[in-house]
Formats: sequence, structure tokens, C-alpha cells
Amino acid sequence: MVVWCPDWSVVAALEEAGRSSRSPAAVLAANVVEVCNGPARSEGVRRGQRRRDAQARCPELVLLPASPDRDARAFEPVLAVVEDLRPGVAALRPGLLAVRAPGSWYGTETDAAATVCQALVEGEVWDVRIGIADDLFTAEQAARTAEVQQWVVVPEGGSAAFLRGLPVRVLADDGPRGRELVGLLQRLGLRTLGDLADLPADAVEQRLGAHGAAVRRRARGEDRTLFAARTPPPELDVAVSFEPALASVEAITFSVRTTAERFVDQLAHHQLVATGVRVEAESDGVVCSSRTWLHPRHFGARDLVDRVHWQLQSAGSTSGAGSSLRARKDTGRVHAPVDRVRFVPELVEPAAAHGEALWGSASDDLVERGVARVQGMVGFDAVQRPVLQGGRSPAARQALVPWGERAVDLRPVDRPWPGRVPGPAPVRVFATPPQAEVVDDAGRDVRLTERGVVTGELRRFRARGASPEQSVPWQPVSAWAGPWPVDEAWWTGGAGPTARFQVVGADGRAWLLVRSPEGWALEAGYD
Repeated sequence: MVVWCPDWSVVAALEEAGRSSRSPAAVLAANVVEVCNGPARSEGVRRGQRRRDAQARCPELVLLPASPDRDARAFEPVLAVVEDLRPGVAALRPGLLAVRAPGSWYGTETDAAATVCQALVEGEVWDVRIGIADDLFTAEQAARTAEVQQWVVVPEGGSAAFLRGLPVRVLADDGPRGRELVGLLQRLGLRTLGDLADLPADAVEQRLGAHGAAVRRRARGEDRTLFAARTPPPELDVAVSFEPALASVEAITFSVRTTAERFVDQLAHHQLVATGVRVEAESDGVVCSSRTWLHPRHFGARDLVDRVHWQLQSAGSTSGAGSSLRARKDTGRVHAPVDRVRFVPELVEPAAAHGEALWGSASDDLVERGVARVQGMVGFDAVQRPVLQGGRSPAARQALVPWGERAVDLRPVDRPWPGRVPGPAPVRVFATPPQAEVVDDAGRDVRLTERGVVTGELRRFRARGASPEQSVPWQPVSAWAGPWPVDEAWWTGGAGPTARFQVVGADGRAWLLVRSPEGWALEAGYD
């Protein structure tokens, strides 16, 4: 049995974006339509179209980015529904799954198909189609010919007869290689799978190679493709209930210690560690506080207890501005009594990837415990650590992340970043760059033309800062390098192009100067 949910990438992307499933939408990869839904196809949008062509046919088209991870996450509930009915599900790709021997579940194959279809519709998967046949390829084609919430059962031994009338374009679903083969078969005058199946096997293998011979066997209903059923993922979340409900932050924190230890031990039993955990607090059966916490290494029991304490104590970490759960720091109590706390692992990794070094990690643990105490006094977000991210200027490459959190949503470091000043990096980067002056031999201000060319040699410079370390008296330039021009966000009507210069003064100190339309500024210093 093959269960097919059409246009799954679009379904998952629309759900993530909170858009209506009836909106015409398409998922793009490299500015080319990868998948589009029914409303978009009715407007003339097709797979393989370029972005501008698709928008010309459907101006209201919702454009969505491709994300295989998102599609797989959204398909996980579908797999779980079928697994509850019959273990041994194989996820072929997001939107397509297969199960062996469907007739052994509920007496007949038709009853099994009806049961699966009903279960998925009850799980709000509206567009589901099912095909049943002797081999995987025929079952998939049967699912593709079924109507919405319907199924097609190919009789035993009837795969060849079912496939004969299908057009050869159904082979294009194999990806670029399949589309290339379809084009070749059409140029050879082969229009249906029956035409391909009637060709001699040796002639097909000589002309089309091993891949062509395998496709011919599929067209004859002799598909040899096998699939391995997945092992259902273990249930790793852990919860603790309070009877009666607790209204004290300290009492809740104390009561979850054993549960946190059980959560970590359960992961260790599966040789896993959690680097991302969602902590949920419920009041009267409703999740009133939920937050996902990340860890730079992996969570231990004490780390989880600290996160529960911070989450309940901080009003900013509750689920929303109108949440009924509010912590008062002066009394250490919450407004709505908490009757359940749940730990859900969202990011797990093999424990072997986080093994201790040769000399252990005692010093790191002491540092983390000390910082955790400080965070408990001044607040979780008040203690931050610097991390490096991508950018062109030294200031843009700096980012601050709360201690204990993993850095996310940072600009990638491995991008080219044209206009970035080469290393070594400056030691001091001024939060507010002081104004500076740079003149040439005649004492004229050195400027930057629209083409990024300086109007003269850099001979003397000075900077007027608020502190002595930001002030540089007039002194000759002994050496300089640059410019490194940058024209960022010009399409938004920005200030204009800027350029950076490395300058060494007569006293031997080096500086990073930036020239913008507003003038010169001292951006950073080298030591």
C-alpha cells in the first residue's frame, strides 16, 4: 500500500506560514517552481517554471521557500497515524509512504485502505490518496490515479495491464534523470508505458543502459524496488503532575528535580543527549507557558531545573502577553497554579559526539554553575557572551547571545562578504565611532568618488573621541591600505557607498578608518 499526500511541500509551508490552504502557492528552489498546489495549477503555474513566469500567470501566487527538513517534520504525524494502525511504515519521501501486506490488517485490502483514509482525514489530512498493488511502482501510480480521499486497488497479477495505458511522463517523478529519460522516450515515439514494455529487453539495455532496463521492468509490472520499514522513534518526553497544583516557583522547581534526572537518564539509555528542550507548564490542562531552550553543549538535570526556574520566574518567557501565568519576583509565586510540567526534547544528538575530553570537563562545569548563579540573581538575558557571525564591518560581525543559549539566526561566516576587511581582526571596536579627519598633501579632505576611488593620498589624520583611547592627535600616515568599498542596501535609499582603510600612524599604532558620505570616522583599533 502506498499513501500519497499531493503537493506536500506546499501544504507544510502554508501551515508553517499560517496561510490558507486554498491560496495559490508554490515552493521555490533556485527561483524555479519545485512544487505548486491545485489553485496555482488552475492559474497556469507549472513545475519547472521560473519565478517571474509563475508570477506573470498568477500575480497573487504565494511564494514559499523550499525546506526538506520542514516537510519531513510536518509529515511525521502522518507516519505516526499509519504506524498506530500497522507497524512497518516506510517513509519514501515527505508526502509518500508505503506499507507491506495491507490485506492482513482488517480482512481485505479495501477495508485497510478505508481505515487508513478515515484515520488520516480525522487527523485533518484532507487530500489523501491510496494505491494498492503487487509492487511499489504500480502502487504509487495507482495512488496517483485515485481521487481525493479514495483508493485504487490493482488486482493481484494485474500490474502490467494497469500500467500499459499510462503515459511515459509518469517516469519524470524520478527526478532530473527521469525527466531526461522521458524526453528521450518521447523523441523515439514512445508515448505509453506499454510501448516501452513491448520493446526487447536487450535492445533497451543497449540503447538506454542499466537505468533504462530497470525502467522497462517497472513498466512491465516487475519492479524489484525494496524498502525498509522504519523503527518508530521512542517516546522521549517526560512530564510530572502536581496534585494539588503548585503556585510557588520554588516548590515547582524543587518538585521537578527527580523528573529532570529521569529525562536525562532516559536519553542516556538511548545513547542520546538533548541540546534543545521545550519546557511546558500547564494550568487546568492548558499550556500557559512554553519555551524552547538551547544549550551550547547538552542539558543535564541541573540545567533543566534552572530553566524551569527562569521560565516561571520571568514574565517575559511566558507564552504570551495575555497569559494567565505571571511570576512575581517579589513573592516567588505564579498567578495561576501549575498542575503539570513537561520536558520535550526538540534537538537530540548522539552522546558519543559530546564525550568528555581526555582531562574531563570539571573546570567548564564550575564556570557554568557560577554563571548560572549570576543569572539567577540578575536575570537570564542579563549575562551574555560574544559570538562571531558573518558581516562586512567589525561591528556587524559581533553578536551577543545569552549565556547557556545556542547562537541561532546568525549571519553565516562562510559567505564571501565582498568588501570585508581582511585579517587580522581589530582588537577594539568602538560602539560609537568618533569623528575623524584625513587630509592629503595639500591639506584637503580626502573623499571617495562614486566609483570608489579616493581623491588623494592619505598623509595626515586625527580623531576626536570622548575618551583618550578614542582620540588621536594630528600625525602623519606612515602606511595605509585600502579602500574596501561597500554599498549596502542601496535599493532602500541608504546613505551611500562607504569604504574602509587600514592606517598606521607615525607612533606605530594601527587604526581602521571608514569614509562615508557623512565624513570620516574611527571604527576600530589594532594593538
